[in-house]
Amino acid sequence: MTSPEPGRVLRRALLAWGLGHLLVGRPAAGRGLLLAEIVAVLLVAWLTASLASTSLYLVPYLAGFGFLVAWAWQAIDAYRTAQRLAGSAGAVPERSPGTALAWLSLPLLVWGSGFWLVGAEHATPAAALDRFVTAWTADALTPEEWPPAVRRAARDVDRRLGTEADRFRDVRVRLVEQEGDGASAVVEAIHYERRAASFLWVFPGTELVPVADRRLLELELTAGEAPLVGGGDIGAVRWKVIAAEVPGA
Repeated sequence: MTSPEPGRVLRRALLAWGLGHLLVGRPAAGRGLLLAEIVAVLLVAWLTASLASTSLYLVPYLAGFGFLVAWAWQAIDAYRTAQRLAGSAGAVPERSPGTALAWLSLPLLVWGSGFWLVGAEHATPAAALDRFVTAWTADALTPEEWPPAVRRAARDVDRRLGTEADRFRDVRVRLVEQEGDGASAVVEAIHYERRAASFLWVFPGTELVPVADRRLLELELTAGEAPLVGGGDIGAVRWKVIAAEVPGA
């Protein structure tokens, strides 16, 4: 029986878990790995759908990296098995696994960066506040996501700020308090003052410091339970802006 060429085994193993093991005559391991890949993909997808935007966002993120590590491990295991078989059968042209394994950098890059397009959106009060500011400045406070009181208060502030493209230039948004599952934030009109400063406590200089003039908006945030897709609860929460008020209105 001709031993499979190690490079071919590695390339096949990188297509799907277990394919390389099937080529080297380990059908039980190959079928088991194919089944494990299906289960792992479903598990990562479920964890991502359930937890990616919650306070437990690191669980699906690390699960995805674990999936990629397992992918590489089973491919290398099949490759080494093929190398041992080739060594016992005689000389076989050696193929370096480096080039083939480099293809795993693509899914690694996609997962490592693409995850954050949806990950941690409601993980903390700061993340929820950032979503509000992004939607507000883009005039995208949709009824499906934001409560009527929040959209109404934002429109009131818009009328005060005007319609200029740089109307948010002298506006600061900051968290002022967080306790338990509640938090509060403010939107302030500010101006900048130049104050004396020093570099390395020796060299004199100046710095611009933001100074609040008045509060434009007061926001209330809360952390709500984030149940798993299909039911169940492991303590994850999603932070949301639930109320807003224009001081003095």
